Amino acid sequence: MSKPHKPDYILVLVVFALVIFGLIMMASASSVISYEKFGENYYYFRHQLIFGVLLGLIAFTITSRVDYRFWQKLAVPALLITLALLVLVFIPRLGLEYGGAKRWIHIGPYTIQPTEIAKLTFLLYLATWLEKRGKGIKDWKYGFLPFIAILGVIGLLIMLQPDLGTFCVVALIAVIVYFVAGASWPHLVAIGAGGVALFWLLVKVAPYRMARFTVFLNPELDPEGIGYQINQALLAIGSGGLFGRGLGKSIQKFQYLPEAAGDSIFAIIAEELGFLRILLLIGLFAVFAALGFRIARNAPDNFGKLVAVGVTAWLGFQSFINIAAMVNLIPLTGIPLPFISYGGTALMVSLAAVGILVNISRYTTEEAKRRRRY
Repeated sequence: MSKPHKPDYILVLVVFALVIFGLIMMASASSVISYEKFGENYYYFRHQLIFGVLLGLIAFTITSRVDYRFWQKLAVPALLITLALLVLVFIPRLGLEYGGAKRWIHIGPYTIQPTEIAKLTFLLYLATWLEKRGKGIKDWKYGFLPFIAILGVIGLLIMLQPDLGTFCVVALIAVIVYFVAGASWPHLVAIGAGGVALFWLLVKVAPYRMARFTVFLNPELDPEGIGYQINQALLAIGSGGLFGRGLGKSIQKFQYLPEAAGDSIFAIIAEELGFLRILLLIGLFAVFAALGFRIARNAPDNFGKLVAVGVTAWLGFQSFINIAAMVNLIPLTGIPLPFISYGGTALMVSLAAVGILVNISRYTTEEAKRRRRY
């Protein structure tokens, strides 16, 4: 294990540039709905600042300073607590239902979204478990079946809410980490085939999911019904042009585009700032992914590598999925844009995960070798 050195400050700058940018756009995108619901323009902005950014900064400070290997000791209890939270969303008067989904725990004026916490705790548990298995993960009974069982339990609790988008993100993270850990190709092919079959089954059994898929293929099919959100999102993006309408001058945020401050905030950004500026936003996510995978490549041990890959894949692919859905490259998923969309739990957990990634960067072998050369 190399001695600790300076962390990757470029990664820190990129992440906090995204966070600051997200706050600015949150203030704009949420101003109308905030006023209509609470009589003030900045209720959602203030909520995001306190319960997302400030709590996230505390979490980031802790996880970036604590040796990342410490989280191996807490992986099992953290996962058990998360499983309990995922169950609590179904308890009457404790779980909060919105839009037909039970994804939040209601505690006084505050809400917690356990699926966001599960992304991190499940990743830490999976990395710990895979490192202990070593080459045994290639074995059918010792590696493949337990992996499917663990993923199945988490997936079942998420799908009961129901939340297909989050389940897809969690499953994608798990399979990527499983692959990097050294899984055999036959097992990966079996997972891929099973995943496609399961996805199609989940789409078939829920009419609204099939409707989303149908609208994805033909957005003009039902512009006033199931196709309303994607059509309004495309209208917002298209009306932004190259340079945008100007910060704060969105038309779609006036209750035309659903979830303007949440899942659809990318469309508001494109409308206000234009195509050229959203390329800079996409570029920041690309830089984050490149830096994260570089940290994973030079991580000093297998646990660090798996966690770094998982965090980078989680936030990188989630951003891609959100943006791709907004431009109709894939069906709408309901997945938020990392660091940008409204959601205190999501932002806090994301910053905690980035803190762990930053701590891993303090032990990367590439930086240690470079220092020895000079």
